[in-house]
Amino acid sequence: MTVALMWEARAAGGRGADLLAWVREQPLAGEPLRRETFRAPQDRVLVITWWDAPYDAQLPELPEPGPELVTRAVHRWRFEAVADH
Repeated sequence: MTVALMWEARAAGGRGADLLAWVREQPLAGEPLRRETFRAPQDRVLVITWWDAPYDAQLPELPEPGPELVTRAVHRWRFEAVADH
């Protein structure tokens, strides 16, 4: 099964580049099948990692950035891949 973990944060005013740099430096305690980083308006940063694991597996996740970098707590979601018909 493939599990995707999504991590999304909104940077504090004017700190979008800093948050993006910070997230790119964060190692994971394991190697995902794939890792992608995105940015969006309002200084949002999104990271998606894909894992070959059961849905409820303990998987390494990115940490919370320091409060000086973000306007709110990180949002996290977990999804499982489904077969296309």
